[in-house]
Amino acid sequence: MNKAKPTTLLDRTFDEGVALTLEVRNYIAFHEQADRREYDLSRCLQVGYQHTRVSARLIQVMTWLLAMKALLAGEISPEQFAAPQYALAESDECKDQAGPEMAELPPGLRSLLERSYALYSRIQRLDAMVRSKLEAGEVPNFGMLSGPAVLSVGGAA
Repeated sequence: MNKAKPTTLLDRTFDEGVALTLEVRNYIAFHEQADRREYDLSRCLQVGYQHTRVSARLIQVMTWLLAMKALLAGEISPEQFAAPQYALAESDECKDQAGPEMAELPPGLRSLLERSYALYSRIQRLDAMVRSKLEAGEVPNFGMLSGPAVLSVGGAA
């Protein structure tokens, strides 16, 4: 009998990020050509911008998740993880932009925007928690993210 590997919050969130990234890739690949035929230039530009926003969020999320996995595996130190290169950017593309123009977007794209923002917001909260602990010289509660591995601030697992 095979025992299923226990999944952690980090594993589930990573899997969610990968699935959403693939869904976005497929959506853009399929709908981009159809949108160009159906919409005028102004609407095509708006839809293209929204594709960029979804992609930017997911790049940020997946970079953070991969860095967290590397940290928990001992491949990078807490100091390296705390570097700005792994921080989530506070760019306009990653912020939520509710408004009347959003209602004009195709429903599938609106769904991707909403779900990517929800995932980005969750990672933003996790990032703030982890960084505040690291800045205080404390070891974050990585057990909630990874399981039994315990990291010291010195970087060894």
